[in-house]
Amino acid sequence: MTDDIQRAARQALALLDLTSLNDNDTDAAIESLCRRVKTPAGTPAAVCVYPAFVTTARRTLKALDLEGKVKVATVTNFPHGGDDIMAAARATREAVASGAEEVDVVFPWRALIAGDEESGRELVACCHQACGNATLKVILETGELKDPALIRRAAELALEGGADFLKTSTGKVAVDTTLEAAEILLTVIRERGPGLERPIGFKAAGGVRTTEEAQAYLQLAERIMGAGWITPEHFRFGSSDLLDDLLITLGMAGAPAGGAA
Repeated sequence: MTDDIQRAARQALALLDLTSLNDNDTDAAIESLCRRVKTPAGTPAAVCVYPAFVTTARRTLKALDLEGKVKVATVTNFPHGGDDIMAAARATREAVASGAEEVDVVFPWRALIAGDEESGRELVACCHQACGNATLKVILETGELKDPALIRRAAELALEGGADFLKTSTGKVAVDTTLEAAEILLTVIRERGPGLERPIGFKAAGGVRTTEEAQAYLQLAERIMGAGWITPEHFRFGSSDLLDDLLITLGMAGAPAGGAA
């Protein structure tokens, strides 16, 4: 095992949103997920769960003395990315009220494909307002947009609406995140970010399951944004599977206490 791959594993672990977004999730499953974040190599940045389990996640992290150290994230307008702006904003407001510190909202990508740019911008803007001080990550579903020009336009509209992060995928479609899509989003952040009042981050989600895959995204981000930019405030991985492989890479296999599929 090379030093480079182990260094990438440690870096990726600290950037991870450990995720469970399964239709059969239960309070017990989310408690198990939260217990997994205590590892000998440190803790992930956040856990990401459905809104119904935000309270469970917060309670469990507090019991583990991880309150304030590991954030609780949730999803809205998920996974289908409809264009009901008020419903998305209401769900976002309710999620934050229940204790979510970060909200990953799905951009209305079908509307954009149909030529409607305003719905996406307005939905993000309304969710941004609903978030208050919480972080808003916008899922662009790049695998469904497919066209590089559309992916770029979705990223631009999300930033215009107030997104704090650009995220690639829900992980619920046939084509998840790709390095090509990630490069487009990171390039938009590099170009547009300096003109905004807030820092903009990037989240690779869906299909990043191994340390080697994570390392490729880290190398891409370093090339475009610089090594110093890659912090939990700017970069995340969303995955339910990645943690186990990172711990194997670090020689800590079996360290997680079990958790989501």
